[in-house]
Amino acid sequence: MAFEYLNYALIGNVTLLDLIIFGIAVLLAVVIAKAVGFYLKKTFSDRVEMAELEFLIKVIQGLIIVIGIYLALPSFDINLADMLVVGGTIGLVIAFASQKIVSNFGSGLFLIIERPIKPGDSININSVSGTVEEIRVLSTIIKTHEGIYVRIPNEKVFSSDITNYVANVARRFEYTIGISYRSDAGKAIQIVKDLLEKESFVLRHPAPSVFVDTLGDSSVNLRVFIWAPSRVWWSVRTQMLWTIKKALEDGGIDIPFPQRVVTISRATRDAVPPHEGKEAEHHG
Repeated sequence: MAFEYLNYALIGNVTLLDLIIFGIAVLLAVVIAKAVGFYLKKTFSDRVEMAELEFLIKVIQGLIIVIGIYLALPSFDINLADMLVVGGTIGLVIAFASQKIVSNFGSGLFLIIERPIKPGDSININSVSGTVEEIRVLSTIIKTHEGIYVRIPNEKVFSSDITNYVANVARRFEYTIGISYRSDAGKAIQIVKDLLEKESFVLRHPAPSVFVDTLGDSSVNLRVFIWAPSRVWWSVRTQMLWTIKKALEDGGIDIPFPQRVVTISRATRDAVPPHEGKEAEHHG
C-alpha cells in the first residue's frame, strides 16, 4: 500500500516517485558540485587570486547542477529531444556572440590546470617580460620590469610561447673576463674559485666552472659559469662581476685595456722626409 502512494499523480502525469527521483538527482548534483568546489579551492588556491577562483568555482558548480537537473528531467516524461534542439540553438547564438569570452575562459581553465605559470613567476610572453601578478579567468596581468601593468587575454597567453625564468629552481649566468698575458692564469682561476666558494648564493650543485676560454688580441679570456637560485638570479648576477674584479685586482692580476703594439723598422724611419721629422719633433 505504501508503494501505491508513490505512483499517485500530483501534477498532471508527475507522480510522487518522479519528484523523489528528481530531488535525489538534484541533491546528488549539489553534493558533487560542493566536492568539486572544495577540491578546486584546495588545489588551485596558490595559482589563482581568491576572488577569481571563487568566481570560477561558482561557474563550474552551476554547470554541474544544471547538468544534474537536465539528467533528472526524464523522470517527468519530458521530451528532451525538443529541449536539446532549443538549448543547442540558444547555446550557438550565445557562443557566437561571445566567442572571444568563451575562448579566453577556456584558455584560462587550461592555464590553471596545466600550470605553466603562477603568480610571482618571472616570465616572457611574446614581447612582454615581467612578473605574473594575477591569473584571472579571462586574462593574465603582468607587471613589467618598468613597473607597467599589462593585461593579456588568456587566449593569447595559452597559444603563445611562454618563457618561465623561475620554473627551474636554479639558473645559470656567465662572464667573460680578460686578464693580461703577463698575469698567471692559474692563479686568477684559483682566486675566482675561492671567491665563489665563499658566496652563499652561488650553488654547489651544479658547481661553478672557471677556465681559459680564448686567447684574445689583448688578453687571456677566462670564462666563468655560475649557478644561482632563480629567485635571486638577477641580484647575484649584477653583484658578482664587480666582486670578482676587485678580488683579481687585490690578487695582483692585471685586467688590461685593449692595446696594440706597433713596430717601426729602420727603413721606415729613414723614409720619413727630414722636414716632416722636424715638424713631428716640434709638435712632440
